[in-house]
Amino acid sequence: MRSVLILLVFLLGGCASLRPDAGFSDVERAVEQRTGAQTMWVRSGGEPEPLRARVEALLGKPLGPQEAVQVALLNNPGLQAAYADVGIAEADLVQASRWRGPTFSFARMRRGDETEWERSVFFDVLGLLTIPLSVAGEEARFAAAKDRAAAEALRVALDTRKAWFSAVAARESARYMAQVKEAAEASAILAQRMASVGNWSKLNHAREQAFYAEATAQFARASQAEASARERLARLMGLWGEGLKFSLPERLPDLPPTPKAAGSDFESQALAQRLDVQAARRDTEALAKALNLTNATRFISMIDFGVHSKSETGQSSQRGWEIELGIPLFDFGGARAARAQRQYMQSVDRAIEAAIHARSEVRETYGAYRTSYDIAKHYRDEVIPLRKKISEEMLLRYNGMLSSVFELLADAREQVAAVNGYIDTLRDFWLAESDFQMALTGRSPTANAAPARSAAPAAPAAAGH
Repeated sequence: MRSVLILLVFLLGGCASLRPDAGFSDVERAVEQRTGAQTMWVRSGGEPEPLRARVEALLGKPLGPQEAVQVALLNNPGLQAAYADVGIAEADLVQASRWRGPTFSFARMRRGDETEWERSVFFDVLGLLTIPLSVAGEEARFAAAKDRAAAEALRVALDTRKAWFSAVAARESARYMAQVKEAAEASAILAQRMASVGNWSKLNHAREQAFYAEATAQFARASQAEASARERLARLMGLWGEGLKFSLPERLPDLPPTPKAAGSDFESQALAQRLDVQAARRDTEALAKALNLTNATRFISMIDFGVHSKSETGQSSQRGWEIELGIPLFDFGGARAARAQRQYMQSVDRAIEAAIHARSEVRETYGAYRTSYDIAKHYRDEVIPLRKKISEEMLLRYNGMLSSVFELLADAREQVAAVNGYIDTLRDFWLAESDFQMALTGRSPTANAAPARSAAPAAPAAAGH
């Protein structure tokens, strides 16, 4: 009996306990290493004052992409709900380390004037011996839960970053579409005045009026696209009420001087850093340990050790022990073992699939990143300078009375349309750059999506003269 108690003390001494941070510090480190921003799991009912003050401080000045990501990682309620899975997994781990404990039984029987008392204590020996296997499996699941929580934080960070670029680009496009509308309005008013004195044909007058009508409609669509992009960004940052008054910069960041080199070993970097690949590996390890536990308990479903004490009226007390084995005569665990084996092989295949997808997504997103860089650079270095040169020549011709004011206005509209095109290509580059960074650290949700479309339509073609 003393040896049994010593064994119990030794095994139960290794029981896990709930940690103050629930293991969330690992998630915080993983997210900060990959995004450069901090995240926090709010476990209490109310929002901590330091967290609220930090969010308000970030919203008090124009938001950059990194500041928007920081607000989202601190304030997104859906992300907070995902973080709860880490605490649930930790609770499962602690529960797996706890022994079920002894079972007491008490019986009283009478036969005439004789009374018989029987007392027993049973210990679940099999459950005690298999605690290390159960804990090992739950530890792997706990680690996978932390990987999934960090991956969800990276997804929110990616969506927020892309929403920021889309919102700023939509703001720029709306501003330039307002310039198109103003130019069209000036041209329409001038055409109206010239037509009223007979110096302009009805056809040309109608063309200017039609262009102004189309420009007005497209300006309305661009304004709505700006509002929608801003609302999406606000949702990701978890803002409402006064928080919706946040401000954004006037324009997108400039194109980097040079793109990332294609010779870098991005695929190996992705396999080493991507959280979905790590989570797949953790799940495989957990199922492998669960398979060991299933095989260990296949032929014996129960081992109980009992201590008995029995006394009868007029007789001396009896004491002894008992071992109870549960042998499944009609179920030798073949189905359970097969199920565990197939789940393990399924997890292996999914881990291989995650690695293949990681390599493919890195190659695909880098290709999109490089292509969008080249297109934006082409607009910046070729299209925009050419449009500027044409405008300068048109102004010289107008000053020399070689072209009309309508030709000058039409050229101004075309120049604004070219600038709008550059805004779209610059936005597409930053979106592609965000996807590429995500593909290196976590699964990119847009790896197979269609290329982004312009938030605002191109300016209508200038009326002919």
